[in-house]
Amino acid sequence: MTDTAPGGATAGNPGRRQLLRGTIATAASLVALGPLEALAARTAGAAPLSKRPSSPDYGPLYPVKDHTTGLELIKLPKGFEYLTYGWTGDEMSDGIPTPSSHDGMAAFRRPDGKIAIVRNHERGGFDGAFTNPAYNPQAGGGTSNLVFNPDKGEFIESRASLSGTIRNCAGGPTPWGSWLTCEETTTVGPDGTRHGYVFEVPYDGKGDPRPIKGMGRYSHEAVAVDPRTGIVYLTEDATPSGFYRYIPTKKGDLATGGELQMLVVETDDGSSYSTYTDGTGTSYRTSWVRIPNPDYAPGEVRPAEQGAALGAAVFRRLEGAWWGNDRIYIVSTSGGPQGQGQVFEYDPASERMRVLFASPDANVLNNPDNICVSPRGGIVLCEDGDAGEYLHGLTTDGEIFPFALNQIVIPASGVPGKRVAPGDYSGSEWCGSTFEPARGNWLFANAQSPGITFAITGPFRNGSL
Repeated sequence: MTDTAPGGATAGNPGRRQLLRGTIATAASLVALGPLEALAARTAGAAPLSKRPSSPDYGPLYPVKDHTTGLELIKLPKGFEYLTYGWTGDEMSDGIPTPSSHDGMAAFRRPDGKIAIVRNHERGGFDGAFTNPAYNPQAGGGTSNLVFNPDKGEFIESRASLSGTIRNCAGGPTPWGSWLTCEETTTVGPDGTRHGYVFEVPYDGKGDPRPIKGMGRYSHEAVAVDPRTGIVYLTEDATPSGFYRYIPTKKGDLATGGELQMLVVETDDGSSYSTYTDGTGTSYRTSWVRIPNPDYAPGEVRPAEQGAALGAAVFRRLEGAWWGNDRIYIVSTSGGPQGQGQVFEYDPASERMRVLFASPDANVLNNPDNICVSPRGGIVLCEDGDAGEYLHGLTTDGEIFPFALNQIVIPASGVPGKRVAPGDYSGSEWCGSTFEPARGNWLFANAQSPGITFAITGPFRNGSL
């Protein structure tokens, strides 16, 4: 069934209370570098970072009932509330059941004030496309588009937008109003179709099933676009991985072609540099080399190895990427001296890069994945850890705190109107965190399994998010 947003009673949601209606004051300005600069300032000689048991501003976490189902699906600080939408199997506005395996997302403000969201589905099987257009009719991954009214606190519609892809993990928004959805794979389909590409999906329509082959074939993760130049920066979820940039022939028209390059950390002898164990404060002079064969075929040398042979730098599992303040912030999930994660900052104007933060201990930060930033400059980290599935925040002085905890358990009796199987899903990772643009009164995020989209609101302005 199609989800019902707050405002009317349903069998699965007795006595709903009114959600906040977007009345939270807008922050004065975007302070993009606050939390990350604070992390960088904590050098090896300073006191080590600690993970707070709770936010110093928002307070500890408590179970909170979902406005849509009445279930206590997650924990949040007091004053925060949420609704859910687009559970796996829910019928979308176009009559198609919501695909499973929710993952990366981005939010866009429409001219009418509504919020458009593009959502990935990291489906890995060849059980058939769930919509047209489809790149490979046998492949089951893809994207769906949602519309949310931030003033009424309700989802309005959802539609399938692209399929025929595989393992649509993350991606990133473009300045011209589209989502670049990335295949985190290099598999070849039963019919010989090669996967491992990037596809473009407008926030208000159907996606383009033509792969942007110039961006390379590899295990794509995230992208960040420089709004001034139109250059697309890309991460790769592999080890060794490269940090790439795609220089399009025509700004804003990625499908017309371009050149793929891989970042070089300059060394005295010109050899390939490994960032694997670099700690906080390590800095680099950088340049780029062209990848000669971006769309490599099975049996050929993959792009990261092509680049390394030409002197490009290698990383451990590059995942999240975010553009802001004329810089790019990149997450290495398993890099650093302890293998618990690194956050890099790259400045394209000066061709400089540095390690802003390398986790000193799993108890501080345990293998971060994707990042997003609120209009107030606060940082949200999707952490896939061993001690609970958290959305973590960063305070303005660089301390990490839990903001949301997954405690999804579907009772044996099921959930009225929902098609997900009963079970304990509290071990499912968070994905796709993204704030409402400009005002930042809503945070959207996915629980990958059983596949649920959350819209969270509350007194964000009272703290660092």
